[in-house]
Amino acid sequence: MSAGLARHTVVSMLLKTILSFVLAVVPAAAPATPDIPVAELHGRLIALADGRDITAGLIHVRNGTRQWSDAVGVRDLASGAPAVAGGHFRIGSVTKTFAATVLLQLTDEGRLALDDPIERHLPGVVPDGGRVTVRHLLQHTSGLHDYMSEPGYSTNRWRASARFDDYTPSQLLKVAFAKGPDFETPGESWHYSNTNYVVAGLLIEKLTGRPYGDEVTRRILRPLHLTHTSVPGHRSSLPVPHARGYEPLPTTPPSIVDATDMDPSLDWAAGEMVSTTRDLTTFVTALIEGRLTSQASLTEMRRMREAVPLFRYGLGLQEFAIPCATGPKPVLGHTGQLIGYLTVAFTDGKGKSLTLSLNPHERDPSTEAVVSMATAVFC
Repeated sequence: MSAGLARHTVVSMLLKTILSFVLAVVPAAAPATPDIPVAELHGRLIALADGRDITAGLIHVRNGTRQWSDAVGVRDLASGAPAVAGGHFRIGSVTKTFAATVLLQLTDEGRLALDDPIERHLPGVVPDGGRVTVRHLLQHTSGLHDYMSEPGYSTNRWRASARFDDYTPSQLLKVAFAKGPDFETPGESWHYSNTNYVVAGLLIEKLTGRPYGDEVTRRILRPLHLTHTSVPGHRSSLPVPHARGYEPLPTTPPSIVDATDMDPSLDWAAGEMVSTTRDLTTFVTALIEGRLTSQASLTEMRRMREAVPLFRYGLGLQEFAIPCATGPKPVLGHTGQLIGYLTVAFTDGKGKSLTLSLNPHERDPSTEAVVSMATAVFC
């Protein structure tokens, strides 16, 4: 999910209405998997596909030791081959949670402190880096301008052949720093900026002497056996199997383009990773259960501040309030979006987790459709 987009995404729509949305629960058939509303969730995904809101929808739910995966729709519009539950997809800004976790591990090792100024570790890289801290980066309170808000630099928009252009982190920072900060004093406000996590990726590399993707693999993917999660670098294709990602264009008549293949270096540590619903469920569950960092670091990650009226932000973590009959229920995780792919990865930290990947078709799925699935799982 990148800031400054004119086109409303499912995630932004969700944020605008989640507190006011009251779900009218529709009775569902008895689930095949105890404690997981399988029939209801499958039916809601089918309705999205039948309504041409999505070309494919993938879901994974965990409730304690019970797990369930499902897929609806097609892998591609040309062949009509069915989507598969273990399909790969671009996770977008959920990548930020991986990068933040690595930096908190480095904090646990005494390699840096959250309130260290960036200038101490990356001298001369960030303007006014003596006042911008590691915490500011991870919490989006640095004020650093988001390079993705500049024309031609958003992976949420169709870029035609330019989507195969290669970028380096220094090129991305040059675009960001050509503009002044979004606010003058770091920490005084909150503004989502992908630039923060490009700097975070560079910080990981400086402290470890290795590519940030190698550290994500060594510290998170291998220990958790996330064999279907990857850091693609400049690889433009997705691992097989995968559902292709499409983008509707405002042409006359309306048209749909295939946006699946792209060089994800424009996102880098802010959003380039690829995964599956099962792998992401394993990751967010392990993180919030305290299996990846010390308890002190996890407490810092979960220390939320107001971001926008309808969600709060910690260190690489979002906190949403799911509307339940007994009142809002907080869930933790992150959302992500690259063109053609929308990801939601949430856990309540008490045994329930939901990961959802949607491929928009002719329109964005309705807010109610997305919220109702989270409500069915967590309420």
